[in-house]
Amino acid sequence: MSDLSPPLPAPRRDPPTLQAADATTDASDAAIVVPPAPAPATPGPSGDVASGPPGWQQWARRAALTLAALLLLPYALTLVYAVVPPPASALMLEHWLTGRAASRDWTPIERISPHLVRSVVVSEDARFCAHWGVDWDAIADAVRRAERRHRPVAGVSTISMQTAKNLYFLSGRSWLRKGLELPLAYWTDLVWSKSRMLEIYLNIAEWGPGIFGAEAAARHHFNKPAAALTAREAALLATALPNPILRLANRPSSRHRALAAIIERRARGADPYVGCLPAARVSP
Repeated sequence: MSDLSPPLPAPRRDPPTLQAADATTDASDAAIVVPPAPAPATPGPSGDVASGPPGWQQWARRAALTLAALLLLPYALTLVYAVVPPPASALMLEHWLTGRAASRDWTPIERISPHLVRSVVVSEDARFCAHWGVDWDAIADAVRRAERRHRPVAGVSTISMQTAKNLYFLSGRSWLRKGLELPLAYWTDLVWSKSRMLEIYLNIAEWGPGIFGAEAAARHHFNKPAAALTAREAALLATALPNPILRLANRPSSRHRALAAIIERRARGADPYVGCLPAARVSP
Protein backbone atom coordinates (compact mmCIF):
# COMPACT_ATOMS: atom_id res chain seq x y z
CA MET A 1 0.00 0.00 0.00
CA SER A 2 1.40 3.34 -0.87
CA ASP A 3 1.79 6.03 1.81
CA LEU A 4 0.56 8.75 -0.63
CA SER A 5 -3.10 9.90 -0.10
CA PRO A 6 -5.25 10.28 -3.10
CA PRO A 7 -5.55 13.86 -4.43
CA LEU A 8 -8.44 15.93 -3.09
CA PRO A 9 -11.25 16.56 -5.53
CA ALA A 10 -11.49 20.13 -7.01
CA PRO A 11 -14.09 22.32 -5.25
CA ARG A 12 -17.46 22.33 -7.03
CA ARG A 13 -18.92 25.65 -8.07
CA ASP A 14 -22.67 25.60 -7.80
CA PRO A 15 -24.72 27.73 -10.28
CA PRO A 16 -26.07 31.04 -8.92
CA THR A 17 -29.28 30.66 -7.03
CA LEU A 18 -32.56 32.31 -7.95
CA GLN A 19 -32.24 34.59 -4.96
CA ALA A 20 -28.98 36.01 -6.30
CA ALA A 21 -30.54 36.57 -9.71
CA ASP A 22 -33.53 38.27 -8.13
CA ALA A 23 -31.26 40.57 -6.12
CA THR A 24 -29.42 41.62 -9.28
CA THR A 25 -32.74 42.38 -11.04
CA ASP A 26 -34.03 44.41 -8.10
CA ALA A 27 -30.86 46.49 -8.05
CA SER A 28 -31.24 47.30 -11.77
CA ASP A 29 -34.90 48.25 -11.36
CA ALA A 30 -34.11 50.52 -8.45
CA ALA A 31 -31.67 52.49 -10.60
CA ILE A 32 -34.38 53.36 -13.20
CA VAL A 33 -37.04 55.83 -11.93
CA VAL A 34 -40.10 56.14 -14.19
CA PRO A 35 -42.06 59.40 -13.58
CA PRO A 36 -45.85 59.17 -13.35
CA ALA A 37 -47.87 59.95 -16.47
CA PRO A 38 -49.35 63.51 -16.50
CA ALA A 39 -53.09 63.87 -16.03
CA PRO A 40 -54.97 64.53 -19.27
CA ALA A 41 -55.82 68.23 -19.98
CA THR A 42 -59.41 69.20 -19.33
CA PRO A 43 -61.22 71.00 -22.17
CA GLY A 44 -62.68 74.42 -21.30
CA PRO A 45 -66.31 75.51 -21.92
CA SER A 46 -65.51 76.47 -25.52
CA GLY A 47 -63.82 73.12 -26.26
CA ASP A 48 -60.29 74.53 -25.99
CA VAL A 49 -57.86 72.81 -23.70
CA ALA A 50 -57.33 74.89 -20.57
CA SER A 51 -53.75 76.03 -20.18
CA GLY A 52 -53.90 77.67 -16.77
CA PRO A 53 -54.86 81.21 -15.83
CA PRO A 54 -54.63 83.80 -18.65
CA GLY A 55 -51.47 85.83 -18.81
CA TRP A 56 -51.19 89.56 -19.42
CA GLN A 57 -51.00 88.97 -23.17
CA GLN A 58 -54.45 87.37 -23.15
CA TRP A 59 -55.89 90.15 -20.99
CA ALA A 60 -54.40 92.76 -23.32
CA ARG A 61 -55.88 90.96 -26.33
CA ARG A 62 -59.32 90.86 -24.71
CA ALA A 63 -59.11 94.54 -23.78
CA ALA A 64 -58.10 95.44 -27.34
CA LEU A 65 -61.00 93.43 -28.79
CA THR A 66 -63.45 95.09 -26.38
CA LEU A 67 -62.17 98.56 -27.29
CA ALA A 68 -62.39 97.78 -31.00
CA ALA A 69 -65.98 96.56 -30.58
CA LEU A 70 -66.95 99.77 -28.76
CA LEU A 71 -65.35 101.93 -31.45
CA LEU A 72 -67.07 100.00 -34.26
CA LEU A 73 -70.50 99.87 -32.61
CA PRO A 74 -71.59 103.38 -33.77
CA TYR A 75 -70.73 102.46 -37.35
CA ALA A 76 -72.96 99.39 -37.15
CA LEU A 77 -75.78 101.33 -35.46
CA THR A 78 -75.61 103.95 -38.21
CA LEU A 79 -76.63 101.26 -40.71
CA VAL A 80 -79.57 100.29 -38.48
CA TYR A 81 -80.66 103.89 -37.94
CA ALA A 82 -80.87 104.44 -41.67
CA VAL A 83 -84.26 102.70 -41.50
CA VAL A 84 -85.09 102.50 -37.77
CA PRO A 85 -85.53 105.55 -35.51
CA PRO A 86 -82.89 105.63 -32.76
CA PRO A 87 -84.60 104.60 -29.50
CA ALA A 88 -82.50 107.12 -27.55
CA SER A 89 -79.34 109.16 -27.78
CA ALA A 90 -76.31 108.88 -25.53
CA LEU A 91 -77.28 112.19 -23.93
CA MET A 92 -80.77 110.87 -23.13
CA LEU A 93 -79.25 107.76 -21.59
CA GLU A 94 -76.98 109.98 -19.50
CA HIS A 95 -80.04 111.80 -18.18
CA TRP A 96 -81.82 108.57 -17.27
CA LEU A 97 -78.75 107.02 -15.64
CA THR A 98 -78.23 110.11 -13.47
CA GLY A 99 -81.87 110.24 -12.40
CA ARG A 100 -82.87 113.21 -14.57
CA ALA A 101 -86.00 113.29 -16.68
CA ALA A 102 -85.77 113.14 -20.46
CA SER A 103 -88.73 113.33 -22.82
CA ARG A 104 -88.90 112.90 -26.57
CA ASP A 105 -91.57 112.19 -29.18
CA TRP A 106 -90.15 110.89 -32.45
CA THR A 107 -91.62 112.89 -35.33
CA PRO A 108 -90.97 112.34 -39.05
CA ILE A 109 -89.43 115.36 -40.75
CA GLU A 110 -92.55 115.71 -42.92
CA ARG A 111 -94.49 116.57 -39.72
CA ILE A 112 -92.02 119.25 -38.62
CA SER A 113 -92.57 122.84 -39.68
CA PRO A 114 -90.47 123.78 -42.73
CA HIS A 115 -89.73 127.04 -40.91
CA LEU A 116 -87.82 125.05 -38.27
CA VAL A 117 -85.96 123.04 -40.91
CA ARG A 118 -84.84 126.22 -42.67
CA SER A 119 -84.00 128.09 -39.47
CA VAL A 120 -81.87 125.25 -38.08
CA VAL A 121 -79.89 124.93 -41.32
CA VAL A 122 -79.10 128.64 -41.71
CA SER A 123 -78.33 128.95 -38.00
CA GLU A 124 -76.25 125.81 -37.44
CA ASP A 125 -74.77 124.77 -40.81
CA ALA A 126 -75.47 126.92 -43.86
CA ARG A 127 -73.35 124.63 -46.10
CA PHE A 128 -75.20 121.51 -44.94
CA CYS A 129 -76.28 120.53 -48.44
CA ALA A 130 -72.82 121.18 -49.92
CA HIS A 131 -70.37 119.31 -47.67
CA TRP A 132 -69.92 115.59 -46.97
CA GLY A 133 -70.07 115.69 -43.18
CA VAL A 134 -67.23 118.08 -42.31
CA ASP A 135 -66.92 121.68 -43.55
CA TRP A 136 -63.18 122.30 -43.64
CA ASP A 137 -63.64 125.82 -45.04
CA ALA A 138 -65.75 126.76 -42.02
CA ILE A 139 -63.17 125.19 -39.71
CA ALA A 140 -60.38 127.25 -41.31
CA ASP A 141 -62.44 130.46 -40.96
CA ALA A 142 -63.18 129.66 -37.29
CA VAL A 143 -59.50 129.07 -36.57
CA ARG A 144 -58.55 132.41 -38.17
CA ARG A 145 -61.23 134.25 -36.18
CA ALA A 146 -60.07 132.61 -32.95
CA GLU A 147 -56.47 133.61 -33.62
CA ARG A 148 -57.43 137.23 -34.30
CA ARG A 149 -59.55 137.46 -31.14
CA HIS A 150 -57.24 135.29 -29.00
CA ARG A 151 -60.15 133.02 -28.09
CA PRO A 152 -60.71 129.26 -28.26
CA VAL A 153 -61.93 127.84 -31.57
CA ALA A 154 -65.73 127.57 -31.60
CA GLY A 155 -68.55 127.07 -34.07
CA VAL A 156 -66.86 124.44 -36.24
CA SER A 157 -69.31 121.55 -35.82
CA THR A 158 -71.55 120.74 -38.76
CA ILE A 159 -75.00 119.23 -38.30
CA SER A 160 -73.46 115.86 -39.20
CA MET A 161 -70.84 116.23 -36.46
CA GLN A 162 -73.43 117.39 -33.92
CA THR A 163 -75.67 114.45 -34.77
CA ALA A 164 -72.82 111.99 -34.26
CA LYS A 165 -71.87 113.70 -31.00
CA ASN A 166 -75.40 113.80 -29.55
CA LEU A 167 -76.29 110.30 -30.72
CA TYR A 168 -73.18 108.36 -29.71
CA PHE A 169 -71.23 110.34 -27.08
CA LEU A 170 -71.88 111.53 -23.56
CA SER A 171 -71.62 115.20 -22.65
CA GLY A 172 -68.20 116.77 -22.33
CA ARG A 173 -65.55 118.36 -24.52
CA SER A 174 -62.18 117.01 -25.59
CA TRP A 175 -60.04 116.92 -28.69
CA LEU A 176 -60.08 113.12 -28.51
CA ARG A 177 -63.85 113.07 -28.83
CA LYS A 178 -63.68 115.62 -31.63
CA GLY A 179 -61.28 113.30 -33.44
CA LEU A 180 -63.76 110.44 -33.05
CA GLU A 181 -66.60 112.62 -34.35
CA LEU A 182 -64.91 113.39 -37.67
CA PRO A 183 -64.90 109.88 -39.21
CA LEU A 184 -68.38 109.26 -37.81
CA ALA A 185 -69.63 112.46 -39.45
CA TYR A 186 -68.30 111.27 -42.80
CA TRP A 187 -69.79 107.80 -42.26
CA THR A 188 -73.27 109.02 -41.29
CA ASP A 189 -73.27 111.46 -44.21
CA LEU A 190 -72.37 108.58 -46.52
CA VAL A 191 -75.00 106.16 -45.19
CA TRP A 192 -77.89 108.56 -44.54
CA SER A 193 -79.57 110.97 -46.89
CA LYS A 194 -79.47 114.65 -45.95
CA SER A 195 -83.15 114.49 -45.03
CA ARG A 196 -82.55 111.49 -42.77
CA MET A 197 -79.59 113.25 -41.13
CA LEU A 198 -81.62 116.34 -40.31
CA GLU A 199 -84.61 114.24 -39.23
CA ILE A 200 -82.49 112.41 -36.65
CA TYR A 201 -80.82 115.65 -35.54
CA LEU A 202 -84.16 117.41 -35.00
CA ASN A 203 -85.39 114.44 -32.94
CA ILE A 204 -82.39 114.16 -30.60
CA ALA A 205 -81.36 117.82 -30.16
CA GLU A 206 -81.86 119.20 -26.65
CA TRP A 207 -84.14 122.26 -26.36
CA GLY A 208 -84.14 122.74 -22.63
CA PRO A 209 -83.35 120.63 -19.55
CA GLY A 210 -84.46 117.12 -20.53
CA ILE A 211 -86.46 118.36 -23.55
CA PHE A 212 -85.31 116.39 -26.59
CA GLY A 213 -86.60 116.65 -30.12
CA ALA A 214 -88.61 119.22 -32.04
CA GLU A 215 -92.01 117.81 -31.04
CA ALA A 216 -91.30 117.90 -27.30
CA ALA A 217 -89.74 121.35 -27.67
CA ALA A 218 -92.72 122.79 -29.56
CA ARG A 219 -95.20 121.45 -27.04
CA HIS A 220 -93.10 122.52 -24.03
CA HIS A 221 -92.27 126.05 -25.19
CA PHE A 222 -95.28 126.97 -27.35
CA ASN A 223 -97.95 124.41 -26.46
CA LYS A 224 -98.39 123.27 -30.06
CA PRO A 225 -97.11 120.46 -32.34
CA ALA A 226 -93.89 120.90 -34.26
CA ALA A 227 -95.82 121.04 -37.53
CA ALA A 228 -97.58 124.27 -36.42
CA LEU A 229 -94.49 126.33 -35.52
CA THR A 230 -94.38 129.80 -37.04
CA ALA A 231 -91.29 131.37 -38.60
CA ARG A 232 -90.69 133.44 -35.43
CA GLU A 233 -91.05 130.45 -33.10
CA ALA A 234 -88.80 128.35 -35.32
CA ALA A 235 -86.12 131.05 -35.24
CA LEU A 236 -86.30 131.23 -31.44
CA LEU A 237 -85.85 127.45 -31.19
CA ALA A 238 -83.00 127.39 -33.72
CA THR A 239 -81.02 130.11 -31.92
CA ALA A 240 -81.48 128.28 -28.60
CA LEU A 241 -79.56 125.23 -29.84
CA PRO A 242 -76.02 126.45 -29.01
CA ASN A 243 -77.01 126.80 -25.34
CA PRO A 244 -80.41 125.20 -24.73
CA ILE A 245 -80.10 125.29 -20.94
CA LEU A 246 -79.74 129.08 -20.73
CA ARG A 247 -81.60 130.11 -23.90
CA LEU A 248 -85.29 129.34 -23.48
CA ALA A 249 -87.42 129.86 -26.56
CA ASN A 250 -90.54 130.71 -24.55
CA ARG A 251 -88.69 133.25 -22.39
CA PRO A 252 -86.00 134.74 -24.65
CA SER A 253 -83.59 137.40 -23.49
CA SER A 254 -83.11 140.58 -25.52
CA ARG A 255 -79.97 139.10 -27.11
CA HIS A 256 -81.83 135.88 -27.90
CA ARG A 257 -84.63 137.84 -29.59
CA ALA A 258 -82.11 139.80 -31.64
CA LEU A 259 -80.40 136.62 -32.85
CA ALA A 260 -83.78 135.07 -33.68
CA ALA A 261 -84.70 138.12 -35.80
CA ILE A 262 -81.51 137.67 -37.84
CA ILE A 263 -82.15 133.94 -38.36
CA GLU A 264 -85.80 134.54 -39.27
CA ARG A 265 -84.71 136.98 -41.97
CA ARG A 266 -82.06 134.61 -43.32
CA ALA A 267 -84.48 131.66 -43.31
CA ARG A 268 -86.83 133.51 -45.65
CA GLY A 269 -84.09 133.58 -48.28
CA ALA A 270 -82.70 130.10 -47.53
CA ASP A 271 -83.80 128.40 -50.77
CA PRO A 272 -80.22 128.19 -52.17
CA TYR A 273 -79.07 126.48 -48.95
CA VAL A 274 -81.85 123.91 -48.47
CA GLY A 275 -82.20 122.46 -51.96
CA CYS A 276 -81.35 118.96 -50.67
CA LEU A 277 -84.25 119.08 -48.19
CA PRO A 278 -87.75 118.63 -49.65
CA ALA A 279 -89.20 119.20 -46.16
CA ALA A 280 -87.79 122.75 -46.16
CA ARG A 281 -90.11 123.96 -48.91
CA VAL A 282 -92.47 126.64 -47.65
CA SER A 283 -95.92 126.85 -49.22
CA PRO A 284 -96.54 130.27 -50.88
